[in-house]
Amino acid sequence: TEGQRAPSRRDQKRIAEAVLRIEVDADRPISLAELADQTATSPYHFLRTFRHVAGMTPYQFLLRTRLHKAAVRLRTSDQAISAIAFAAGFNDLSTFNRRFRRLMGETPGTYRARRRRS
Repeated sequence: TEGQRAPSRRDQKRIAEAVLRIEVDADRPISLAELADQTATSPYHFLRTFRHVAGMTPYQFLLRTRLHKAAVRLRTSDQAISAIAFAAGFNDLSTFNRRFRRLMGETPGTYRARRRRS
């Protein structure tokens, strides 16, 4: 955005560490405060810097990571869709289904069936 200077190398490194942390711990709750503490920044600074570096908020990145992990499980396992949703960190199936469809363009069941045929 106008007037906002590029994040420092140190901030970029902090965000890279936070991204890795989100990817590793995506299946459990992760708070903005926790990520900011880990990177030794204020939640406001962390959020602003993360959005600048990653192009989305930490929460959006967490959701996307969870959904991608769930997509892999849908393709590679016979687990129930609800079990995959809960293992990916979603607390209810309808939220998982809605968000999965929004990101992937189809329901988890359709996604699984189409990937199995190809």
